[in-house]
Amino acid sequence: MAMSTARTPARPMRADARRNYDRLLTEARTAFAEHGTTASLEDIARCAGVGIGTLYRHFPTRHALMSAVFQEAVADLIARSRELAAAERPCDGLVEWLGAIITHAGEYRGLAQALMSTCRDETSALSRCNVPLREAGSVLLARARAGGAVRPDVSIDDLMQLTNAIALAAEQSPDDPGLAGRLLTLTVQGLRAAQSSPSGD
Repeated sequence: MAMSTARTPARPMRADARRNYDRLLTEARTAFAEHGTTASLEDIARCAGVGIGTLYRHFPTRHALMSAVFQEAVADLIARSRELAAAERPCDGLVEWLGAIITHAGEYRGLAQALMSTCRDETSALSRCNVPLREAGSVLLARARAGGAVRPDVSIDDLMQLTNAIALAAEQSPDDPGLAGRLLTLTVQGLRAAQSSPSGD
């Protein structure tokens, strides 16, 4: 599934500022995992042992904090996309990567909705999540298209919105753990080019 808004300054932080920054990220990860991305910023600051003003100095908006928290997961997803770019069956690689995004977005309640709402907003702090994921997915999609496995009219923007929508639907149906998988299967059926084989490429 975050910068004038949340970028670490080019100039190195003072040691105390770095400690505050790291504590805030640690507490935000915990709070987002337990309470979703709408968790109280005041509580996050309090648990980190700083005032709310310190939180806002480091992370001027909620999306800035979210983006900083999720950078490690974004890096993992990008690394996985590079591995899958060498997959023998490009469409299967693309689908596996989309599934990984759905899994990640589903780990934090509210993340899928936030990513959907800012998908094309380059001014949002969450563009630090959306933009690199869109670029990584574009490589996988282009390879699947080149192999004739995916319809030419499929866009990466549509796929990113679909994956976030699937994650959101699964989040809202916690009593149906198989929902995300079923919806992804339906999505894959719509992706495939008419001439491709049922197995993928």
